[in-house]
Amino acid sequence: MPAPRFAPADILPEDADGARLVGRVWLPSGAGRAGRPVPVAVADGAVHDLSHLAPTVSALLASRELRGRLVAGEKGSRLFALDALLAEGHVAEPMGARPHLLAPIDLHCVKAAGVTFAISTIERVIEEAARGNPASAADIRARIGERIGRDLARLKPGSPQAAELKQLLIAEGLWSQYLEVAIGPYAEVFTKAPVLASVGFGADVGVRSDSAWNNPEPEVVLVVSPAGEIVGATLGNDVNHRDIEGMSALLLGKAKDNNASCSVGPFIRLVDEGFTLDDIRRAQVGLALEGEDGFRMQASSDMSKISRDIAELVEQTMGKFHQYPDGFVLFTGTLFAPVVDRDRKGAGFTHKVGDWVRISSPRLGMLANRVEHTERVAPWRFGIGDMLALASERAWPSN
Repeated sequence: MPAPRFAPADILPEDADGARLVGRVWLPSGAGRAGRPVPVAVADGAVHDLSHLAPTVSALLASRELRGRLVAGEKGSRLFALDALLAEGHVAEPMGARPHLLAPIDLHCVKAAGVTFAISTIERVIEEAARGNPASAADIRARIGERIGRDLARLKPGSPQAAELKQLLIAEGLWSQYLEVAIGPYAEVFTKAPVLASVGFGADVGVRSDSAWNNPEPEVVLVVSPAGEIVGATLGNDVNHRDIEGMSALLLGKAKDNNASCSVGPFIRLVDEGFTLDDIRRAQVGLALEGEDGFRMQASSDMSKISRDIAELVEQTMGKFHQYPDGFVLFTGTLFAPVVDRDRKGAGFTHKVGDWVRISSPRLGMLANRVEHTERVAPWRFGIGDMLALASERAWPSN
């Protein structure tokens, strides 16, 4: 299947004219200067250099004064048209010889909250009960899904009613560690990927070749300043290996953190008068998947059905127990857990190499990535040391 071609209208928010969008692009080496990532603003159909304000997106968004300038419309010098940047569609060689979009985050810690929706909680319980075997999942889903889902949908996590349900489910042999974080006082928050390891729009996302049950997880991703303020939002794919996590919750790192297993983008939309936290709370997130075998799947996730408010998730991630001097991003979880059979009845869904995954939300745009085996995705090579080397060499462009 040939790589799809994308136009700016495909990936920008529906109200892009009023949106303040921040991202990163890769500028290849030239004129005696090493290749480098550059923070950018996207406006008027073009990409504009923001490196005169700060060398990194994390530094840019950590400053209230700089955020205020961006919200007021400052955008820097024009680099190139957005449609020219998107012309090839698939980024086969990240940080290679041509300009392209990167993940819009850089020095932020990449955190994720799990089992934040009732339906996804049920699927985690099923994974655990099936011990990672997709063939067993359908029977378990029919046996326990309706009962647990009916009760979870009406509960506030950490409430006395939640504690009462916990005791009932323990008595019935249905209690799970996933239910503990779904309705207990503490949210599940884990580190999704190392700093600078996330991939952006058009790049490959990686699934392990030794996994037989894996899926995309379309999510809203909060962008949080070092002061704990939600300053923007973007989209993310929390690629997950259900068979590995289902073997044991202690394998969460192996199931979640692999090369190119974290996709973020296309841009960060800054919070302002036209895009508020309540707009994030009401966001609809869609997923469309198309495989080279002709398989197609569509689904959606509704942020209004989240069990814990986004502000609570941020509070549970940082505070007196944990600080993030470069800020952090937080995947907020998903309603989506695919159960449709792809190859044979009862086998459920799993990725195949060549799948194109599109994650979209009207106010945030669209993130698209192609699926490849993790070991065949371009290795992650540009790290914090490279960023420090560029800074020490004064490689940042100046205006």
